[in-house]
Amino acid sequence: MRTIRNRKRTAALGTAVTAVLALALTACGDGGGTKSAGPADNSASAEATVAAKDTAKGTNKDDAQGGTASDGAKTSGSTDTVSSSSGKSTGGAAKTGGSTSGATGGNTSDDYAYKHPCKSSDLSVRVYAREGSATQHVIEVNNTGKNSCGLSYYPRVGLGASNATDHSGDITPLVPGGLGGAPAYPVKPKTAAIAVIDLNPGGGNGVTWVNELNVLADGDHMPNADQLNFPLGPDVKVGTPKLGLYERSIADAVASMKQANTKP
Repeated sequence: MRTIRNRKRTAALGTAVTAVLALALTACGDGGGTKSAGPADNSASAEATVAAKDTAKGTNKDDAQGGTASDGAKTSGSTDTVSSSSGKSTGGAAKTGGSTSGATGGNTSDDYAYKHPCKSSDLSVRVYAREGSATQHVIEVNNTGKNSCGLSYYPRVGLGASNATDHSGDITPLVPGGLGGAPAYPVKPKTAAIAVIDLNPGGGNGVTWVNELNVLADGDHMPNADQLNFPLGPDVKVGTPKLGLYERSIADAVASMKQANTKP
């Protein structure tokens, strides 16, 4: 009886051990599956990483090539811009120099100006002291019209008193003599004719009652009603004044004024 019991116990123990071993093997199999899945995933991840790097390299390479092309396009664009700008500048210069219509849409030729005296309604006149001189004033006549027009060789100028009712005693400046040539002084649109007057070239004592400078831009064609009056301010001395011809710059107008030796 004891032997049979021992055999039963041994059999039961063997069965238990077998069951335990089976469970252990099962557990090991499951763990092995998990571990093998890990490297598989890692391998896949590594392959994906390599593929991503290759893709990135290709993309970077393409981007680099694209960047070069883009830079090239930008360079080309800059060249086009410069070329376009140059074209515009050249075109503008050509229109100004070669066309009689000009940018204003009117006629800007000198021939047109010789046949069309300036109208007071198309002129703007300024008088101001010349910088660096105590006795000289600039007379600036601007053509605000759309066409060229002609002026007399110099403005008609009188120096008098603002409160005078009779201006027959106004002082008239000397002007350059020996004039001849073109029938008028041409003034293109948006440009100015400039004359300079020196009230007291010698710098000595002069009359002190003069306080106004009267200007008629074109003494050959304009009526007296178009004359404009400009105050000179106090303490002005006038002695043998000189007036130059119309010129394109103040410097040239000063040089012309110094040649004044004739009564108009």
